[in-house]
Amino acid sequence: MKRIKYVGCDDAELDLFESQYELPEGMCYNSYVVLGEEKVAVMDAMDARCCEEWLKKVEEALAGRKPDYLVCQHMEPDHSGSMGAFLAQYPEATVVCSKQAVVMMNQFGIEATNVEVVGEGSTLDLGGLTLQFIAAPMIHWPEVIMTYCPEEQVLFSADGFGKFGVYHADEDDWACEARRYYFNIVGKYGMQVSNVLKKLNNLPSFQGGVGGRLTIAPLHGPMLEGEKKDEALRLYSIWSAYGVETDGVLVAYASIHGNTRRAAEQLAEILRQKAESRKLTADGSFKVAITDLSRDDMAEAIEDAFRMNRLVLCCATYDGDIFPPMHMFLHKLRLKGYQNRRVALVENGSWAPQAVKVMREMLSTCKNVEIVEPTVTIRGSLKPTQVAELEALADALLA
Repeated sequence: MKRIKYVGCDDAELDLFESQYELPEGMCYNSYVVLGEEKVAVMDAMDARCCEEWLKKVEEALAGRKPDYLVCQHMEPDHSGSMGAFLAQYPEATVVCSKQAVVMMNQFGIEATNVEVVGEGSTLDLGGLTLQFIAAPMIHWPEVIMTYCPEEQVLFSADGFGKFGVYHADEDDWACEARRYYFNIVGKYGMQVSNVLKKLNNLPSFQGGVGGRLTIAPLHGPMLEGEKKDEALRLYSIWSAYGVETDGVLVAYASIHGNTRRAAEQLAEILRQKAESRKLTADGSFKVAITDLSRDDMAEAIEDAFRMNRLVLCCATYDGDIFPPMHMFLHKLRLKGYQNRRVALVENGSWAPQAVKVMREMLSTCKNVEIVEPTVTIRGSLKPTQVAELEALADALLA
């Protein structure tokens, strides 16, 4: 794509995305320069942390030309943080954005002299290249637009199809960090993602295959084409429908002194043995995962909860409620629209077990979540006589 130049930047030093999601491999912020015969458009600005580097890359890509447009697909500060600096350097450029984005520019203190509002079906002629705009509200903010360039068959997908990590991180495993990104950033808005996927199916580039000759250019992570792009589209169709990607169980526990942890570990092993005996693991597709909500990455726990079709919650009672790490986990599941799953409950309480009651109440607001019976109550530590209860719970969950 000689007429589209990548001018994104890596921020390898960033440790937390949105001040909450761990970034073992940093983050990238993507931007593109679209060089029409008559006019030039820059697709999205940059996080302020990378402003100077980005402006230099833009200047190099322009090769003496001036940008006519700055297309703002998403106003979140990791993309709009350098808009002010860009407009100071190129004051004659017109900002192209949705109506809602204009309001947000004022909220973020960004002053733009020239603004062109676009919506569903709007186009921008650059001379030999056309930008067609697709409304994509709530993916994952209300002002979002995506942009399609039919001549190059490129979709600029805003935060859609993004992932954690610098641009070249996990080149052979896009799905791992893309999944964690999706369910923690976009996951609540599955219906809106499904609606946009339907629009994409109508693009000419989709002719002749799953995604045809389309190239997806997101605001985070690598450009996707060929088999990687088709796999991304396949996964997005599952994720946006809150479908099951992996047949299996996530055992999530919140343990104070270790007794709840030991019960969770024993239950996980029982589940593995029963799955193997039932030949559920014959092809390697059935998984049993376990996570310590006090120590493991919460975002990864959320990812696994959505990825699998079964969930076990093992939690200690704490001050007449549930241990805070479990409370945070369930709070985030509800925020992200957790649904269409089977959930088993195990509680621990020395004198007044309350965890099952609280967890059941928190899950009651989740759509189509079945609480598997029987639940299990431990008092202090799991007794040998209670192993049969775990066995019964595992049988019910795998039924």
